[in-house]
Amino acid sequence: MPRRTWIPVAAIAAVAVAAGTALVAVHPWSDDATPQAASTPTSTTAPAGDRSPEQLRRAFLDRYVEGGRVVRVDQGGDTVSEGQAYGLLIAFADGDRSTFDQVWRWTARHLLTDDDLLAWRWTPDGGVADEQSASDADLDAARALVLAGRAWDEPRYTTAGKRMAAAILDHETVETDAGRILLPGPWADHEPYRYDASYASPAAYRVLGRATGDDRWSELERGSRTVSASVLRATDLPSDWSQVHADGRVEPMPATGNDGRVLYGYDAMRMPLRYAEACHSADRSLAGSLAPTLRRSTQLAAQLDLGGTAVTGDTNALAYAARAAAELAAGSSSAAHADLERADRTAAATPTYYGDAWAALGATMLTSDVLGGCATTAGGAS
Repeated sequence: MPRRTWIPVAAIAAVAVAAGTALVAVHPWSDDATPQAASTPTSTTAPAGDRSPEQLRRAFLDRYVEGGRVVRVDQGGDTVSEGQAYGLLIAFADGDRSTFDQVWRWTARHLLTDDDLLAWRWTPDGGVADEQSASDADLDAARALVLAGRAWDEPRYTTAGKRMAAAILDHETVETDAGRILLPGPWADHEPYRYDASYASPAAYRVLGRATGDDRWSELERGSRTVSASVLRATDLPSDWSQVHADGRVEPMPATGNDGRVLYGYDAMRMPLRYAEACHSADRSLAGSLAPTLRRSTQLAAQLDLGGTAVTGDTNALAYAARAAAELAAGSSSAAHADLERADRTAAATPTYYGDAWAALGATMLTSDVLGGCATTAGGAS
């Protein structure tokens, strides 16, 4: 097992976004956790916002995948495990076996570690730049592999997905009085535990639980629900990061030591998407509970305080995809439809790796069950 060193730190309408910020989800152990300015809009004509989920997926794969590597072209040309996982999910949802195989081969060759998790960051000049794993990427990649293995009758994907799933449970989860929770990575195995509600993915837990038969996935689903509910009892919106004590107490906290603000931003905005596609009504209700706060303003900023007030003038497609998820979970499909169009227009006007990924993933998660979720069927009660 490699030594790990912790470095502290959809298509489904009325605004054209002329500027934005590109940012991968911030990992608190990273030295490279500063938002970077997005490119200027590619056109002065407002995009129509009418691309289908298939078109959004194709646009992401065509723009960012090079020889199996998902390149953050707007952030210096590096690659992160999260991006590779997004590439796998998007290629699978698109039925693109060739691209899926290329992305997985590159990932396995360059990022897969001896403990069956993924090194977080890779650069063209130096290879692996950070061996720390990030559990959101590991979870998304394992989910994609298991889904692909089953759908395409490809045992090597299934085997790799199950191995990664077991490693996640062994190295990236912990039991607390609130239940089993997902750690952001093995480095966070001390109390109080760092926690990111947007890493938790009930649909992925369900997919991996069925594939492996391991009851710990059900424990993780229940524990994540309990802790995420605690986060939302304290504030209107979830924070990018929190800390969970062994006794189950949850406290919002800043993402890094460089910024003392506690925000609903590039990390937390994934939470309603993860929970809106869940198959348990209690999970979907958590996503829906964000809708009243998020609908206070038609145009959303890329970062809000926990009461819903904008703290930046930047925007990102993820903000609209997230509100679409909250609206859908709250029962407003028309509002969700409008926000998916806004997400599309934002991604088209100001392309960014992160925004484009979530425009494609958001449209896919909220309009189909191809990734194993239940957003379109409302799932079951348990």
